[in-house]
Amino acid sequence: MRTGPARPLRRVEARDDGGLDVGSDGGDDWPASIPAVAHLLRHGWDVAAGVTFLVGENGSGKSTIVEALAQLLGAPEGGGTGAHRAGAERERAGDVSDLARRLRVVRGPGGRSREVFFLRAETMHAFVSYLARTVADPAAEEVGPHALHRISHGESFVEMLSGPWVRRAGVLLLDEPEAALSFANCLTLVGALHVMAREGKQVVCATHSPVLTALPGATILQLDDEGLTPVGWEDLRIVHDHRFFLDAPERYLRHVL
Repeated sequence: MRTGPARPLRRVEARDDGGLDVGSDGGDDWPASIPAVAHLLRHGWDVAAGVTFLVGENGSGKSTIVEALAQLLGAPEGGGTGAHRAGAERERAGDVSDLARRLRVVRGPGGRSREVFFLRAETMHAFVSYLARTVADPAAEEVGPHALHRISHGESFVEMLSGPWVRRAGVLLLDEPEAALSFANCLTLVGALHVMAREGKQVVCATHSPVLTALPGATILQLDDEGLTPVGWEDLRIVHDHRFFLDAPERYLRHVL
């Protein structure tokens, strides 16, 4: 993949104000008790240009890290841009971790002027509802939020990704976008991510998808008990598991049926 040099987000690391206590074994100090989060707090993370995928089991910290990035960069936890913060935050009540207050971001040249857009499958319906309530003139937003409720979840997700917020953004944060997408639309998203990287946008995407992570040139980080580890697509557990399952589903189904 041909990526531009732009890195609006250069590094994420623990704050050095003395208010951080990761603990020796994490303990009950959630989310620092998650190995990948503890690794991030102790060692920091140099964020690559182009597209970075965060891959791991449920509970491995993918969404927690992406959500903290959204907070640090000024986007609401429920999705959108800084312009949507007041309403979108109301859609995301009470279950946000305190990871963002433990971290700081190091921005590249011009990074503060680059808009950030956060899109998460989990809260997109609420975000579209918020837009429909608050956008007096849908045409002013170019993507009519009222119309988004009249198409399927997956179709609205794809429409959102082609909308003005993505076009204007320098940094895009995606949380498990494949949850809303068919196989064909996952491939559409792969193509869109390729174009974003070529345009110099920086993308961080939490995912379980072997389709998305096949994007050539992308950086893949495995989140597991070892922390945050760079890994090749061929070595991903999700790639192995999908291959083995599709080759012989009975290998897995006999354990659950």
